Amino acid sequence: MLHEQWDKLDQVIRKAKETIPETPVWEESGTVLSVDNGIALVKGLANVKNQELVEFSKGTMGMVFNLDEHLIGVMLLGEYKHIQAGEQVKRTHKVAEIGVSHDLLGRVISPLGIPLDGLSLPIEVKKRLAIEQESPPIMHRAPVFEPLHTGLKVIDSVVPIGRGQRELILGDRQTGKTAIALDTIINQKNEDVICIYCAIGKRISSITKILQDLKEHDALSYTIVMLAGAEEAPGISYIAPYAATSVAEFFMHEGKDVLVVYDDLTRHARSYREISLLLERPPGREAYPGDIFYIHSRLLERATHLKEEYGGGSITALPIVETQAENLSAFIPTNLISITDGQIYLSPKLFQKGHLPAVSIGTSVSRVGGKTQLPAYREITSALKLSYAQFEELEAFASFGSRLDEATRKVLDHGQRVRQILNQPQYQPMEVTEQMGVLLAVVSGSFASVSLEKLEEAENIVRRLVREDDDLRKILLQGMKLTPEWKDDFLKRVQELFKKELADS
Repeated sequence: MLHEQWDKLDQVIRKAKETIPETPVWEESGTVLSVDNGIALVKGLANVKNQELVEFSKGTMGMVFNLDEHLIGVMLLGEYKHIQAGEQVKRTHKVAEIGVSHDLLGRVISPLGIPLDGLSLPIEVKKRLAIEQESPPIMHRAPVFEPLHTGLKVIDSVVPIGRGQRELILGDRQTGKTAIALDTIINQKNEDVICIYCAIGKRISSITKILQDLKEHDALSYTIVMLAGAEEAPGISYIAPYAATSVAEFFMHEGKDVLVVYDDLTRHARSYREISLLLERPPGREAYPGDIFYIHSRLLERATHLKEEYGGGSITALPIVETQAENLSAFIPTNLISITDGQIYLSPKLFQKGHLPAVSIGTSVSRVGGKTQLPAYREITSALKLSYAQFEELEAFASFGSRLDEATRKVLDHGQRVRQILNQPQYQPMEVTEQMGVLLAVVSGSFASVSLEKLEEAENIVRRLVREDDDLRKILLQGMKLTPEWKDDFLKRVQELFKKELADS
């Protein structure tokens, strides 16, 4: 009997030995004091570091955000309703990171790299990158010289974007900001550009519509959608753009060109304000904390074009910001205007008149992209912005009902045709050579004899002429300036087609 008991005791000891690690594991833990609105206050963890990940019960992670004398404030990165006061919190000795690989293309993921699209295909992680990375040093950066075509005439002609540029899209709600970003993504289909769409604080219904549009236009295969939904904890919305940029950097260092859309940074700033106020950080202007400028500048400075010896890739950033009542001088818009390399402003007045995209040409600017335009394109559109601004001034003057001379009427007629030509339906981006042909025709006055009702038909005629003439396309793309003889020949062919086809219709 005694022998059997000793055998059982010996088996228990042997099993216990198997579970004990050969080398002792050192763990630091603290205690949850309170949890509220995605923020946890924790006591203990005296050696924890800022932005370190800590682990709560059921695997929920949090990022250390406040280091006070007796407490630490933790930003929760996941479901937190099960976390209660008195529970244990463990250090992980890691920072927030995301797994990256080529398997991410065509997928919908969370800012932590978790698939959200319900597909059974696993994402094989090639390596893990911290979501917070230092921006490339200035000596690693190359000038922006290659265009990133949006397929939108009004942008590619007046406010062009280069690969490696940061171009802000701003305007009141429901003026078409996301539509411009989606058209730009769709236009990269044959451009060898990887696209990342980062949705911050958006409703699931809006994201479902965007995903459907990307699928319909075969854009999902080269796009990664990162989703931080409106129902998530504010910490998820806060880390989303940084995680999206880390994914973009993975491709950039492989020599790829990447387009990142942040939709939108207004919600990102609000989530950071919410976190800061819950952690009792001192508020500043519009209740935002004092470092609100820094969180966006350190994000957008990571967008650049690298030199060939450092990979040669690029990240083009299209941050989106919502204004209220056309107030461009609000805190967050002015911050981002000063950080970025230009802005595309969408006017609600133009939107209400049906001029889409509702880009306000006078207020929009590109501080870099003009250097990236093809020489022929730059030559065609060089005077477009100035002449259009003059037209808008004259139009405002003419609205008073005063009598106009013949020269003024001609300027107004020409301006109306230019504005109508710059209008473009959504999801119909236009190839760059077709844009050049249409804009050359309208700038030179070839559309003057065409009635406003037949402008769309006339535009399609010019597009077909360019599309069917391979020699013409080569001339437009080869980077040479257009000769007067070539221009005259092209415009003559346009006029002949107008006489033949528009007269018949």
